[in-house]
Amino acid sequence: MPSADLSRLAALHGVATSYNPSPDRTVAASVTAVTRALAALGVDAGTPEAVRAALAAHERERAERLLPPTVVGRGTGVPPALAALPGGTRLLVRTEQGETRPSAENLPPGVHRVTATAPDGRTGEAHLIVAPPGLPASPARSYGLLVQLYSLLSRRSWGMGDLADLGELADWAGRTLGAGFVQINPLHAAVPGPPTDPSPYRPSSRRFPDPVHLRIEDVPEFAYLSESESRGESEGEGADAEGAEGRARLEGPLRRAAELREAVLDKGALIDRDAVWAAKKAALEAVVDEVPLGPGRLAAYRDFLAEQGQALEDHATWCALAEVHGPAWHTWPAPLRDPRSPGTARARRELAARVDFHSRLAWLTDTQLTAVQRTAREAGMPLGIVHDLAVGVHPEGSDAWAQQDTLAAGMSVGAPPDAFNARGQDWGLPPWRPDRLAACGYAPFRALLQALFRYAGALRIDHVMGLFRLWWVPRGLPPTEGTYVRYDAEAMLAVLVLEASRAGAVVIGEDLGTVEPGVRETLRERGVYGTSVLWFERDWEGDGRPLPPEAWRADCLATVTTHDLPPTASRLTGEHVGLRDGLGLLTRPLAEEHAEAAADTAEWLDLLTRLGLLHGHGTDGTVLARTDGTVPPRTDGTVPPRTDGTVPARTDGTAATEEEARIQAVHRYLLRTPARMIGVWLPDGVGDRRPQNLPGTWDQYPNWRLPVADAQGRPVTLEDLTASPRLRALLDVVRTRTDRPGGAEGTGGTGGPGGAEGIGGADGTDGAEGTGGADRADAPGRT
Repeated sequence: MPSADLSRLAALHGVATSYNPSPDRTVAASVTAVTRALAALGVDAGTPEAVRAALAAHERERAERLLPPTVVGRGTGVPPALAALPGGTRLLVRTEQGETRPSAENLPPGVHRVTATAPDGRTGEAHLIVAPPGLPASPARSYGLLVQLYSLLSRRSWGMGDLADLGELADWAGRTLGAGFVQINPLHAAVPGPPTDPSPYRPSSRRFPDPVHLRIEDVPEFAYLSESESRGESEGEGADAEGAEGRARLEGPLRRAAELREAVLDKGALIDRDAVWAAKKAALEAVVDEVPLGPGRLAAYRDFLAEQGQALEDHATWCALAEVHGPAWHTWPAPLRDPRSPGTARARRELAARVDFHSRLAWLTDTQLTAVQRTAREAGMPLGIVHDLAVGVHPEGSDAWAQQDTLAAGMSVGAPPDAFNARGQDWGLPPWRPDRLAACGYAPFRALLQALFRYAGALRIDHVMGLFRLWWVPRGLPPTEGTYVRYDAEAMLAVLVLEASRAGAVVIGEDLGTVEPGVRETLRERGVYGTSVLWFERDWEGDGRPLPPEAWRADCLATVTTHDLPPTASRLTGEHVGLRDGLGLLTRPLAEEHAEAAADTAEWLDLLTRLGLLHGHGTDGTVLARTDGTVPPRTDGTVPPRTDGTVPARTDGTAATEEEARIQAVHRYLLRTPARMIGVWLPDGVGDRRPQNLPGTWDQYPNWRLPVADAQGRPVTLEDLTASPRLRALLDVVRTRTDRPGGAEGTGGTGGPGGAEGIGGADGTDGAEGTGGADRADAPGRT
């Protein structure tokens, strides 16, 4: 247990000396965890003498300092840190708009600079972040689709879902079904392989997107290269030879793209990200090498380079160096490990062509992302694309290389031991140093958000509790030997609200799992939505039964499942237990796990029945065939034989099987809640059984590599998804009424909670906003 002096020093730097895995239990952090965390913050606490010296130094600095590095204000009032200055202190504020003011009252939102001069002669200068009090609530309730983009393949994809597929999905869902948004996985740049880490939550860079998501055919210059051979025939022998050479460079990637697409969709192969990127990279190199940008496009590219500045140059430099030395920058020649060294500057000049290539890819991806959001809004979506912000970055990636001065060396983000995971978790992500963030006015966080809000109608923040504190795990130690380190949540939220308000975007915090008291309330006060997953919404402080719909909170995205959980069909049938058992993940006998899962499902089905939400399936209770000739599995898990495919499509929104009826029922339940956003996991619409990620596994299960599939595990293309009667019937349950030309009539539209048109006749109230166990630890882990 830390000594009194060490505990005092730790508190001064936001390092916890204990934590609460449950409300009635306190666990002391180890001395090693505390001293290692302080060391990562630049504080020597290795001996009692060092601790006393650090305390004395902190007291001296505090006495001499007039202002903290960053001052935060809300609205138009004087920020508290400035109001607390000694009487007679003179202020000079330089706003980001270019004004100079003698007062901090009625400042416009923005990131300003303030200088203070006290009567005793002390002076101080600080960043001054002024943000609106909070984000406005969404004007209307909406529903949307949740999907992992890589899993959404069309017959035009190159072996994994891409941005053109996303645009098609958003266009179809918005125009045809009145959907308000599509939420996807993080599209951050990955650390290149092979093998590439398939997890979208361990990226190389969170600021720049991954060009693997590009639709190559939508790059404007591609058309000129692909047509160069035919153009060459009419322009002379030299042009013909040049055009043939350019076309030849595309033949291999195009052929490979078709092979990868066929392998996944028709032959049962997993998504091979590395193979997809190899094909796309070869095609992009051909396009960049052979087709110069036109004057207008070149001007737009140069504007992008100027706007992104040093950050893009660093990212592109890292990408170029990784091609030569491998992605593990800690193993590079010593001069190249420092992004500001003369050696790195020399290497950047030598690799100028590759640096420009990777900069160009960032620009092309940015333009396609922007086009997708524009398509979604033009399709009538009030939000459009909901992007996802991972909690951190890969320790060997470009952000970790370029931002070494703001990251805590030798530390990794994770989660403490709790009732669901006695060993804790280590996610392998280096955390930001709170002191360095404050010193630079939270510039890296601001730049990150600005980059994402360029093309996001809303932003989901993974593990939003990280804005308040993170569990730091010292390198080489187990997660049990970690401790919490606190961040200035007021400043982090101010930056978040400021940048989201500038973009007119909604923010959704993933707040599942262990949440300290007051966090959800603070987030709600600032207009940040939470995340509520049906299976976790129970009266944890009472009888533990499913939480009544009217007791759910309103300011949230409500879903039945997520990418880290079993699809709903698997949950309802108990198949998820068998999957975990087959992989050796169960910690109790299989019979006990099955019994608990069955009891959990039975409780929910009983509630759905009592609420009148579980409707019959079909007209006579029989299991109906689908229009493609397949028959869904029976309720005992067996699959009936194929039919002749003559069964007509359903047009009345009824469920064809008991399974479909139950899946529709849990979504009707979401509509009874006051939740402002309702999310439908897209694979649920076709009966997919396989989770996209199975926490606790690495190579035992194909995490992040599965296409959307039907109940039999057959991949379902985007084209087939949009024609699926089963998906259409599910979306008819939650869809908004649309009167746009060509749009289908909705099934509801009565006044729902929030004052806007309801979705499917929701009849919940705006009453209680409880979450049913704010401090529980029920979040799925990360791999």
